[in-house]
Amino acid sequence: MKIKKIYWPIVFFSILGLGVVIGGKLNYFSQDISGSVNNHKNKLNRLINLIEQNYVDQINTDSIVDLTVNGILEKLDPHSVYIAKNEIDQVAESMRGDFVGIGVNFYMYNDSVAVIKPLPGGPSEKAGIKAGDRILFADNYQLFGKKLPNDSLFPRLKGKIGSEVELTVYRKSVNKKLKVKLKRGVIPIKSVDVALMLNERIGYIKINRFAESTYKEFKNGLLKLKKQGALTIVLDVRDNGGGYLDQAVKIVDDFLVENAPIVSTKNKRGKVDKTLATKNGLFENGEVIVLINENSASASEILAGAIQDNDRGLIIGRRSFGKGLVQREMPLGDGSAVRLTVARYYTPSGRSIQKPYVEGNEMYFNEFEKRFYSGELYEKDSIKVADSLKFKTLKGRTVFGGGGIIPDVFVPLNGKHGDEATEMLMQSGIVSYFVFEQLEKNRKQFEGLTLETLKKKFAENKYLDKFTAYLHQSGVSIELKNNREMANNYLLAEFIRQLFDEEKAFELKLKNDLMIQEVLKK
Repeated sequence: MKIKKIYWPIVFFSILGLGVVIGGKLNYFSQDISGSVNNHKNKLNRLINLIEQNYVDQINTDSIVDLTVNGILEKLDPHSVYIAKNEIDQVAESMRGDFVGIGVNFYMYNDSVAVIKPLPGGPSEKAGIKAGDRILFADNYQLFGKKLPNDSLFPRLKGKIGSEVELTVYRKSVNKKLKVKLKRGVIPIKSVDVALMLNERIGYIKINRFAESTYKEFKNGLLKLKKQGALTIVLDVRDNGGGYLDQAVKIVDDFLVENAPIVSTKNKRGKVDKTLATKNGLFENGEVIVLINENSASASEILAGAIQDNDRGLIIGRRSFGKGLVQREMPLGDGSAVRLTVARYYTPSGRSIQKPYVEGNEMYFNEFEKRFYSGELYEKDSIKVADSLKFKTLKGRTVFGGGGIIPDVFVPLNGKHGDEATEMLMQSGIVSYFVFEQLEKNRKQFEGLTLETLKKKFAENKYLDKFTAYLHQSGVSIELKNNREMANNYLLAEFIRQLFDEEKAFELKLKNDLMIQEVLKK
């Protein structure tokens, strides 16, 4: 894999912005509304008909309509978006929290489908698929030797629940092709990455988005942590671009006493809907800490704002994104849909935390770059807020509206300027590729290892030095020597993820997390 020299600040901002751009397509009420059909042809209808009937060349009018709809929505706000027919199923799966498939983590490696690992308890694991296997055929459809776009690959591995597929697999360790039959099953897409104990009294829950299954996943995690003795719960919604509003509300409800305000929404007609906490929350008395950053948006900000305005807990991190708009999905009748902004939401103190978008979508999403160069991601004093947007919490503390949730305790991006490039590199796919290649050299060496013997083997083989050479060979000019401990931890965590499980890998990565270090001081 050849990687050209990269300007890391640009990559950094692109990665930061990605979650919120995606989140902007996903943050909405889970309500379906069909508008009335206007039978009178308008100007747009007539134009499309004229092109279809009279234009000199053959034109895909569907693509013209898509462009037109996108152009209209771009004139409204950054979060009113069009979802094309070929995207709607993938978005729906992500927000539903499951899909039907064969149950493997994989990526395209040297033009073949390489299995990173089968999912525990899934169809592939039950059928004997192993890490490192190459899936050559799904039934008679070839999956190697050509660059398949995802929309061609996924349908071959997905299907109806209980449907059979025969996989032809190449297993390098025995140098054989194998035929494996399995039945597709329901595969969960986790929205809660982990729920684990940071120490004997602090529980930690990482939420990556708010999908249909999020509250159920969260509740299971919270109950597990309570049984393990958690007296403090840390909710990590960093890089969480949002999702279903009602899921965030249910989570907040478990921390607030009855009738405490959670959020209110107001539409163009002035109608206000207020949401209050119900009784019998699961964690109304213990300590609460919420971790946010510049990519925490919408439903994440509702959660953080409700905890902050009710003086229920501590917000740690950096100023959140600033998305205070609510979308509603409306089908367009042809399988596509539009997510239209229909209201603004307000935190319990009355704050709108929506940042301005009058300068257009590009400037709106590129505000990350502005924050970076202003120093806001490194110094709390660099955060600029308007005195006119002061509000009071339940106990009279001053909070601000107009552009995100400002944390109670500020934590810089990563210690000092320059470190962020290393951290973003270590969170990128190149680490996963490197570890996969190291394992592929001789997987038998890693069979039967315990977590402790893996750590010993990792240290003995000096994998960080090998990774540094791998980067240079790939054309990535970045030095890791000033961040050896952090880079080592990320590398070892990826070995653990591919050989063991996500939770053990998470535990290791959290050891170098500046916000977690701040939590442990409390």
